[in-house]
Amino acid sequence: MKIKPSSTLLPFLLLIIVALGGCNNTEETLWQGYVEGELVYVSAPLGGQLEEVHATKGEQVTAGQPLFVLERGFEKAGIAEAEENLDRAENDLADKRKGRRPSEIASIKARLRKAEAAEVLAATEYRRRAELYKSHTISEEERDRARTDHEQAVHLVGEIRSELKTATLGSRSDEIKAAESAVEAARARLEQARWNFDQKAQAAPRTGLVFDTIRYRGEWVPAGSPVLSILPPENRKVRFYVPERIVGDFKVGEILLMNYDGLAKPLPLKLVYVSPQAEYTPPVIYSSQSRAKLVFMLEAVPESSSNALMLKPGQPVDVSRTPEGFIRNNGFFSRLLSFFGSSDG
Repeated sequence: MKIKPSSTLLPFLLLIIVALGGCNNTEETLWQGYVEGELVYVSAPLGGQLEEVHATKGEQVTAGQPLFVLERGFEKAGIAEAEENLDRAENDLADKRKGRRPSEIASIKARLRKAEAAEVLAATEYRRRAELYKSHTISEEERDRARTDHEQAVHLVGEIRSELKTATLGSRSDEIKAAESAVEAARARLEQARWNFDQKAQAAPRTGLVFDTIRYRGEWVPAGSPVLSILPPENRKVRFYVPERIVGDFKVGEILLMNYDGLAKPLPLKLVYVSPQAEYTPPVIYSSQSRAKLVFMLEAVPESSSNALMLKPGQPVDVSRTPEGFIRNNGFFSRLLSFFGSSDG
């Protein structure tokens, strides 16, 4: 039979009815959401066969920790070739800066001494011929021939001196500049070869959990294709949805509380984003009251990394502003009302 409440229970029932009336407005104090994880996908800019994998799914890695290595024999040969080309270019530049070999310079100096001796002899011969011409002993033609021989000897000495100066100075400035440019180009090609080699081995860009391994040892990995994904603690956040009539009450930076099944104490969250666009309640939010209503998506993050590690992507959560928001919506009052209205016999 139905339990008939006595007059002593009426005040208590009235309190229950008032409380239940407040619970009908659940969406004003408690909002449903889920944990979202933004993954960091680790890939190599160059393709190759996956040779080594140093991390496993579910492992915690730190930034800079080696993750995987692709086959890089071709890149290693490229480094060796680039180093040889750089050595050749540097040697050519050094040779141009030094000028000619010592033996070549010694040969030029010997020619200069010979030319200077010939110039002295030609000058003496020209003076003698000039005196003989004054005494009308020789013809004018013989004097002019002696003068011409002297002038040629003088010009030869000047030519060899210039050659010696050029030989000690080295190559021309434009040739040296071209050789310097060749060295810089060879260095750039070597740096590129080393970069290609280094890119075949990737380390963790962030500290976090290895969320998934996408490729396995022995597979061919195309350029830019991820090998594994990492979930950093700071990339875990809570997305929840509030009705459009109260979204204006939320301010970025305010502190909220989050709860989920099995959590002993609500965790604080910091509101970091309020969507400017309305949408219908997503299917992942299991609420018959809020189904097919316009809502706004909000995002909040835990205030500490230790709290962030407690969040699992896809996990359903409840968000409220106060601890009372969880208590008044935990189903206690509805179970109490069911007790008073049940058949007990």
